[in-house]
Amino acid sequence: MLDLVLVKEHLRVDDDQDDTLIAAYVDAAVEYVQQHCDRRIVEVPATPGEMALTLDVQQAVLLLVGHWYANREDVVVNATANRVPMGVEALLWTRKRF
Repeated sequence: MLDLVLVKEHLRVDDDQDDTLIAAYVDAAVEYVQQHCDRRIVEVPATPGEMALTLDVQQAVLLLVGHWYANREDVVVNATANRVPMGVEALLWTRKRF
């Protein structure tokens, strides 16, 4: 769904060592977005239950993949956590079905 080259560029990964892991994160992020929005991502939406992979949706997927790639465990020790303004929820707000 997302080009692996683009995802690796976003992650600043130059080698192929983590390709399988990154692809798994992309699949999980796409699933997360679809469940969050209560819509499936398709090439050409034909029903209210579908949406296109627009730039904002793509960016939400990239943010999720980046977060999961950088933070591979549930707990981060000795770090300060901050929410990113205009993060995943903000990007997907207009796509969410209520």
